[in-house]
Amino acid sequence: MGWREKYKEKIVATPEEAVKIIESGEKVIIQQVHGEPKLLLNALMARADELRDVTVMSHLHTLPSFYGSEEYKDSFKGFSNFLGPNTRPQHKAGRVEFLPLFYIHMDNYYRNVNPPDVFFMQVPPPDENGMCSYGLNADYSIACAAAAKKLIVQVNKNIPFTYGASISLDEATVILEADEKIVEVFAKEVDDMEKAIAGFIAPLIPDGACLQTGIGGTPDAVLNALHDKKDLGIHSELFSDGVVDLYNSGAITNMKKGHKPGKFLANFIIGSQKVFDFIDRNPNVEIVNVTETNDPYIIAKNDNFVSINSCLHVDLYGQVASDTLMGHQYSGVGGQVDFVRGAQMSKGGKSILVVRSTAKNDTISNIVPYFEPGTLVTTSRYDVQYICSEYGIVNLHGLTVSERAKALISIAHPKFRDELTQKAKDMKIIF
Repeated sequence: MGWREKYKEKIVATPEEAVKIIESGEKVIIQQVHGEPKLLLNALMARADELRDVTVMSHLHTLPSFYGSEEYKDSFKGFSNFLGPNTRPQHKAGRVEFLPLFYIHMDNYYRNVNPPDVFFMQVPPPDENGMCSYGLNADYSIACAAAAKKLIVQVNKNIPFTYGASISLDEATVILEADEKIVEVFAKEVDDMEKAIAGFIAPLIPDGACLQTGIGGTPDAVLNALHDKKDLGIHSELFSDGVVDLYNSGAITNMKKGHKPGKFLANFIIGSQKVFDFIDRNPNVEIVNVTETNDPYIIAKNDNFVSINSCLHVDLYGQVASDTLMGHQYSGVGGQVDFVRGAQMSKGGKSILVVRSTAKNDTISNIVPYFEPGTLVTTSRYDVQYICSEYGIVNLHGLTVSERAKALISIAHPKFRDELTQKAKDMKIIF
């Protein structure tokens, strides 16, 4: 029997029929961001009355997280290693469990430690051999598809075809052919603070550098400031619309990369239709496993690698908190530490962590003498290199404790510098 005959046998007519294979007590994993299948999730939610103790594992997401809602507490429970606006209050209320795990370790976690019972994934239509691209999400999806006991595949014509990873539809338990619009994530307008930060970072990025950036105003501001550069490359967890604009300016060629020269490399995509169209059937873009993009040793194969990531707080020792705030889990570690280390292992590489100097209308300093109880260290002081705020950028690598404190105070908001200096003296950091 050929793949087409097997394919037809696995097709179900509706999302409701597809989710019938899910049983109480099972672990269901869904793809993140644009891979979230709205039709399947709505069908699963509709079964709430007949299901009990189904764990829904989700990470970075765009859709409402019904599985963490109080009304479904007997039917579903949430699980995540990266909280967002929806799951943050649900975690605080005790309805979404948080898993502290480096992003690169998710592959092994889902293959060997906690394999899913069911995996939801969206793919573009198969090729002539019955193979499907992983589309917008290879990340931990490759591991989940391999380890899941039941694989529910939604074939969606709106998912871009991408190179780098593929899956045979022979692996599917059931197949749903259903086209749904991909939820777009649009870049916000860059503010003056983000432009100031970009102004400090851009001069540190040489022609031929290889970049890792996230999504948000600061990465977009940095990318906007690089249009006069030459031969830049992209090796990142993700990329979005700003990278497309930088490529169109002529600044990106990927030809100076040491790992897969000529190729954009990411493990998932986040953005608008602009980036979806750019990656669709683009042979110069590869969407690959997180174990490839986030391995510090692979990152370091690219000379002049520059990683740019955000953080919430920095203390005067140089410790960085990026995923907890006011004693509560705020987001997750993602791949920050992977890229901080990989960048500094790269010949000529730089790791840059960005912090806004203040919060709450300049009433709180984000550069602090020490972390309050409940604020956890994301990136250790031994790993940190550059710290940048809207008031400047400092390189902490090789500085003593007192030199670090003075450097960090110099990029704090001016209204807090005297207070920070006095605290540093009280703590015997500065004598």
